[in-house]
Amino acid sequence: MEPGGQRRGWECLWISLCLSLCFGQHVSGQIRYSVPEESKEGSVVGHIAKDLGLDVSALANRRFRIVSGSKDALFQVNQNNGVLYVHKNIDREELCDGNGACLINLKMVVEDPLEIHYVVVEITDVNDNSPTFTEEEQHFEIAEHTPTGTRFQIQAARDADTAVNNVRSYKLSQNEHFEVETNDRHGEKIPLLVLKKALDREKAAEHRLILTAVDGGNPPRSGNLNVIVTVLDVNDNRPVFSQESYAVTVKENAAIGTVLLKLNATDLDEGSNGVVEYTFGRNLKRTVQNLFILHSSTGEIQIKGELDFEETDVYKLDVQASDKGQPPLAAESVVIIKIIDINDNAPEIDLTSLSSIVSEDSKPGTLISLISISDKDSGINGKTVPSVSDNAPFELKPSFQENVYSLVTKGKLDRELMSHYDITISVTDLGQPPLSSFKSLSVQVSDVNDNPPEFSHDPMEIYLMENNAPGAAILSVTASDKDLDKNAMIIYSIIKSDSAQNDMASYLNINSETGVIYALNRFDFEVVKKFHFHVLATDSGSPSLSSNVTVNVFILDQNDNVPVILYPVSANGSAEGVEEIPRNVNAGHLVTKVRAYDADIGYNGWLLFSLQEVSEHSLFALDRYTGQIRTLRSFTETDEAQHKLVILVKDNGNVSLSATATVIVKVVEPKEAFAASDVKNAEKDEEENNVTFYLIITLGSVSVLFVISIIVLIVMQCSKSTDYSSKYLQDTNYDGTLCHSIQYRSGDKRYMLVGPRMSIGSTIAPGSNRNTLVIPDRRRRDSGEVRITCQIYIFLHSVVIIRLFIFSKSLGVIFAELLSCHCQ
Repeated sequence: MEPGGQRRGWECLWISLCLSLCFGQHVSGQIRYSVPEESKEGSVVGHIAKDLGLDVSALANRRFRIVSGSKDALFQVNQNNGVLYVHKNIDREELCDGNGACLINLKMVVEDPLEIHYVVVEITDVNDNSPTFTEEEQHFEIAEHTPTGTRFQIQAARDADTAVNNVRSYKLSQNEHFEVETNDRHGEKIPLLVLKKALDREKAAEHRLILTAVDGGNPPRSGNLNVIVTVLDVNDNRPVFSQESYAVTVKENAAIGTVLLKLNATDLDEGSNGVVEYTFGRNLKRTVQNLFILHSSTGEIQIKGELDFEETDVYKLDVQASDKGQPPLAAESVVIIKIIDINDNAPEIDLTSLSSIVSEDSKPGTLISLISISDKDSGINGKTVPSVSDNAPFELKPSFQENVYSLVTKGKLDRELMSHYDITISVTDLGQPPLSSFKSLSVQVSDVNDNPPEFSHDPMEIYLMENNAPGAAILSVTASDKDLDKNAMIIYSIIKSDSAQNDMASYLNINSETGVIYALNRFDFEVVKKFHFHVLATDSGSPSLSSNVTVNVFILDQNDNVPVILYPVSANGSAEGVEEIPRNVNAGHLVTKVRAYDADIGYNGWLLFSLQEVSEHSLFALDRYTGQIRTLRSFTETDEAQHKLVILVKDNGNVSLSATATVIVKVVEPKEAFAASDVKNAEKDEEENNVTFYLIITLGSVSVLFVISIIVLIVMQCSKSTDYSSKYLQDTNYDGTLCHSIQYRSGDKRYMLVGPRMSIGSTIAPGSNRNTLVIPDRRRRDSGEVRITCQIYIFLHSVVIIRLFIFSKSLGVIFAELLSCHCQ
C-alpha cells in the first residue's frame, strides 16, 4: 500500500472509533477481522451479527446489509445467520500494492431503527508468488584490472507477497571470481555482484552466472536471473553527479512536457570514456516510467503522463550516469519528486436513504436520509459545505461526525399542494476555484385524510315538474375531495330529519356511490310547492370526514287539474241547472252565469267558456271570459218554451282540460216568473243571511288591506328611480284584458302568473304585442298602470278569500259574482 493510501486507511480507523463513541443508537463500534488471501468462496470471516449483539432472527426484516466498501462485493453477509463470508476470490496483491496492512473497510446498515456499523477486514498474505526479475538476463562489462571487492548492482527480484513472504536472500551459482551481497535500500533487498578474484581476459573473456532470489515463505519460492559478465579493457574514471540526491516539487496539474530538473554528472576521462549518458535505474517501476522521461544526453527529466496527488504524493527515481568507455563506468543517484495538491476532485456524496415516501402529517425533524460527504483532495481543498434545494421543505443537520449529515423535514407537508419533491443535495468544496457535486433524491408525500368532501355550490336548487315519474332521477350531486384513493372515495346519503318540513326527504333515495337522487313518489304542486333536504358526503378515510349541502326543490305546475263547475250544480252533484226567465225580457238580459274553478295556476288556470250545444243560436250568447249567458233578442210567440245550453269550460294549458255544464232555460209568462222568483228568494234567505255576515267582515278586511297596499305601492313607486325600460310578459293565444296577476319567487327565478278577463269596453290593439302585457316605462306612468295594479291586488286578496271559503258553495257563488262586478 502506498503511503497516502495507508494514511487514509488509518484515518478511516479513527473515524470509525469516533463513530463507536459518539453516534449513539445510529452508529455502533468497529469490529476487525482477518482472512488470508486466496480463501475459498463461502469461507466464514466472522459471526458479525453475534459480535455486534444483533438479533439474528430480525436481520432480514431490518435489511441487514453491506452498503459500501466491499470492492466488487468481495464479502457478503448472510441475513439468516449474520455470518460475514467470502463472496469472491481475494488476491491481496491486486487489492493492496505495498507491504503495509491490507485493510478493507465495510459499512454495515440495519434499519428500524437505523444502525450503522463499521467493520475492518484485514487481508493477510500467503506465499503464492515467486520472486521474479524484470529481465531474463543481465550483462556486465568489467575491465580486467578492476580491483577485487568491486561491487556491481544487479536488478532486484520482485515478489508480490509481503513481509516474510517477500524476497529474503540471493544466491549465486558456484564460481571462483564472483560472489553476491545484499544491500537494503528503501525497504527492499538489492543484490550486488562482488568481484572476489581479479579477472584475466586472456584466460576467460566471459563469465555466465545464475543469480537465484529466495523468498521467506514456507516452503520458500525462488526465481533465477542469468548474469553474463564480459571482461573489458581499462576505463578507470566513473561519472560523478553534482549532488548525491535531487529534490523538486511540482503541482499535480503540471502540463505534460514540463521540465522538472536537469541532472549534471561529469567524467574526467577523455573521448568516449568521458561522454556521459543518463538513464533510470533498472529497479524503477514501469508505472513511474510512464509518468516521467529522462533525456539520455541532456539529463532533463520531463513529465510524460498526468500526475495525481491522490494516488501518489511522492516519487523516488533512481537515476544512473554512465560513460562510453570500454568498459563503461556508471554512478547512481536518486531524484525525489514531491507532488503539490490542487483542487481537482469534486466532493463525493453517499446517500443512505431510509425511505422515499414520507407521510404528509410527519412532524418537522423527521429523518429522510443519511448523507456522507468525502473529498479526495487534502487541506482546504478537501473542506466541503453542503446545501439543499431552497424550494423544498427539507434541511440538512450536521452529525457529530465530520462530513455526515441528516436530511430531515423542516416544516409541515401538504400533499394536496405538493405531492412529490425532487430534492437536490449540492456540496461545494473550499478550494480555488471551488468544485461542486450534486445528488438528487426523490421523496413522495403520502396522503392522509385531512380534507373533507366539498360541494361546488351550497345551497343547490332544482326545478322539478309535478307528476314526475316515480323512480326517475331528478338530480345528481357531486362532491370533490382533494385527498387520494380511499381517502377520496365519497359515499352520499340523505340526512333524515324529524321536522315536518323535511318529511319530503323520505320520498327521496340517493345512490351512495354516484350521488344520483331518485324520487320515489310523484310530487303535486297543489300539495307542496317547495321543500328542501340535506345531502351528506362522507369520505372513506380513517377517521372519515364529511360535509353536507342543502338542496332546495321547487315544484313547477302542470296542467293536471280539470276545471270544476261551481255553478250550476244540481242536488246529485252534476253540472246541470234550470233557469226560468220571463218571455217579455229584452235583448241583453242576463239569464245566468256559469262559474268554474281550476286548481292550477297561471296559464293552466285560465278558463274560457264556449257554447258547445244550443237549441237556438239566435236567442242566447255566452261571454267567453265571464261565463255570462245573455239574450240576443226578445222572445216571440213561435219560440220554444224550453232551451238546452251545453257550455264547455276549457283551461289554457298546453294540453287543455275541460268540463261541461248544462243549463236548461225555461221561458215562462211574467206572472209565473215572479212567483218562481219569490219561491227561490224564500229558499235562499236563510242561507244568505248566515253568509252575508261573514262576507261583510271578509270584504271589509280585504278593502282595508287593499287601501293600505295601494298607499304603500304609490309611496314605493314615487321613491324609486324612474330610469326603467318597458317590460313585456307573454300572454296566451286568447285575446283579452289581463284583469289579475300574482308574482312569486323560487330561488333565483321570478314568476308572474296572470289571468284573462274581458272588461266592458276594453279593446285589443293589433300588432306584434297583442298577446303581451306591457308594463310601461315608469317615467310615463299613467292612470292605466294604477288600474292594472289595483286589479292585481284584488286578485291576490281574492285568491286568499277563495282558499278560506271554498268549502261554502253559497259563499263562493256570491263572492265570484261580486269579484266579477268589481273587475268590470
